[in-house]
Amino acid sequence: MTMAGLSKEVHQEKHSSVQELVENGIELPNNYICKDPIYDESTDSNSLPYLDIPVIDMSLLTTKEELQKLHSALSSVGCFQVINHGIEVGTLDKMSKMAREFFHQPSEEKQKYARLEDDVEGYGTDKVLVENQTLDWADRLYLKISPEDTRKPQFWPQNPKDFRKTLLEYSSGITNIIKSILQSAARKFDLPENSFLDECGERAVMFCRFNYFPPCPKPDEILGLKTHTDGSALAILLPDKEVEGLQFLKDDKWYKVPHLLPNALLFNAGDQLEIISNGIFKSPLHRAVTNSEKERLSVVMFWGPGVGQEIGPLEGLITEETPRGFIRLKDYNVTYGKYYQTCQAAIDVVRINYEPPINDLHLS
Repeated sequence: MTMAGLSKEVHQEKHSSVQELVENGIELPNNYICKDPIYDESTDSNSLPYLDIPVIDMSLLTTKEELQKLHSALSSVGCFQVINHGIEVGTLDKMSKMAREFFHQPSEEKQKYARLEDDVEGYGTDKVLVENQTLDWADRLYLKISPEDTRKPQFWPQNPKDFRKTLLEYSSGITNIIKSILQSAARKFDLPENSFLDECGERAVMFCRFNYFPPCPKPDEILGLKTHTDGSALAILLPDKEVEGLQFLKDDKWYKVPHLLPNALLFNAGDQLEIISNGIFKSPLHRAVTNSEKERLSVVMFWGPGVGQEIGPLEGLITEETPRGFIRLKDYNVTYGKYYQTCQAAIDVVRINYEPPINDLHLS
């Protein structure tokens, strides 16, 4: 789950989508193979334990008990599943169905919405930002939802039918949940309830990414999504109901994400929420593994501060016990985009007293 900033794309030989590699039996390009082994005896995907993911009931967020559960989830594992969120089951089902229908269309239909060079929006695979970059085993449709005046309708598919209507209904519901979650988090700190929202600005951005992970011939050598944190403030996952694949790192150990409760959504904190919370909330490392037999689809919404919005730790969360941990900065996603494809932690470079290693990338 990522929201990388724009960087100039490195020239590379054009290759098929991941889906076409599989369907046409094309020899697997080496840049999909991870440089280091994904698994060892302690992290084999089949033997990993399941992560105990906290459940937040939106209908109970006015209670002290549920507020404490939310605070605990964000400050420990960094993720939680949400129930009683107010989005109709029919809308959730339509979103999942739309994802599957879009990726199962003929290539020429999907190519109508192909992303352009130096753009992240549209249909395609990884942007290649660094030489010898390891690619994810995933095809994507990536769309900006808000601010409304920044949408690029040329990338919004005409098929499946009602794509636009369903996506806007879903994103409206997600926006309402985000507002409630962040207001509740502020109340737990005895801050004005809009503190987190105000820090993100009036023109907060929301992206939607539809992910398609085809069956993979080398699941022990290839990842669906490389290990990363999210550059957004929050990421919201509508998972595949049938096939698992997401994994989180907690206490230096990998855990599988189990199937969620019926109609639940999975929320996780991103780097920008960790920054705004002065490090109290955690942006967890996670990855997606591949499956040799089954395809997997997911829909992820990313929400965070708008373009040009300056962020930093909320003043009310800076104390002698918890001194300021991060600098104030604008457009964190640009910094994030420089580091994501190299599997480096972008959030580390905006910490107070950060000392870059030799040959580190420079902020600009």
